[in-house]
Amino acid sequence: MILFAVIDIIGSIPVIIQIRQKTGTIHPEKATMVAFLIMLLFLFLGENILKFMGIDVSSFAIAGSFVLFFLALEMILGIRLYRDELPATASVVPIAFPLIAGAGTMTTLLSLRAEFNSLEIITGIILNLVLVYLCLKNLRFLEKLLGPGGIGVMRRVFGFILMAIAVKLFRANVGV
Repeated sequence: MILFAVIDIIGSIPVIIQIRQKTGTIHPEKATMVAFLIMLLFLFLGENILKFMGIDVSSFAIAGSFVLFFLALEMILGIRLYRDELPATASVVPIAFPLIAGAGTMTTLLSLRAEFNSLEIITGIILNLVLVYLCLKNLRFLEKLLGPGGIGVMRRVFGFILMAIAVKLFRANVGV
């Protein structure tokens, strides 16, 4: 359940719709598989990778909170801060990473290792990614269901929620 709250694919629908409108194509299978591989890799090797690079988990979480904060600003203000060439598809970046398997998810996975065994965590990852896949696969239907006005409202509301998550992630790690 913790991963459902952190990944929050339902809350990410407005962002994903906006990304699809900009890039034109999202491949649900590719995004889901890449997110799964990133999560598994980080579950088993994440702490060692960060240590090798001289980065502690708190610093990683704080950096992730900045990324989430800027995404939230884009959602709330309707501006575009990230100005790079748009790829033909956004399935890997920014959908699989950092939207689904971002710093919050990775930090959560490291925390869950202290409380649960690997099989339970992998089961949680798979259940989350089934929901992710279903949402990505049915994105056009969800877009029609919500309509432009609904998407705009959801984007701003979930932008504020995403901003609050970013601030919480920052506060939880800044004094550690």
